[in-house]
Amino acid sequence: MNVNDKTLQALAAATKFREMRQEIISSNIANKDVPGYKSKRIDFEKALARALDVDGQMGMNTDGPRHYDVGSGGFNNLQPEVYEDPNGVVSEDGNTVDVQEEMALMAENKVMYDALVQLMNKKLGLMKYTINSER
Repeated sequence: MNVNDKTLQALAAATKFREMRQEIISSNIANKDVPGYKSKRIDFEKALARALDVDGQMGMNTDGPRHYDVGSGGFNNLQPEVYEDPNGVVSEDGNTVDVQEEMALMAENKVMYDALVQLMNKKLGLMKYTINSER
């Protein structure tokens, strides 16, 4: 049995990025009154999809001896993209934070985080069951 399977690694990575998203949303809310502050967003779904690359369609072919695998599957070098939200409505003082939108994003992120934790618990429970039944 492989303890570090791809599913568990993906769940752990997604949980970490959900935590990062929560911090960014919290930072946006905390800076709602700062003139000129631009709300931030984080995009990790594309990086996670590249790391998973289940069907092999997202990676480059590295079948030659002089080919280097750059950016296909792998969880060790995932880099989410943090950027300023281009869809933000600019207020008179230049701030783009919409508190209601941020609160909705925070609630959605919490639901997704809780689901990831439940999936990790289920996966670890299955692994524990398998280990105990092999004895």
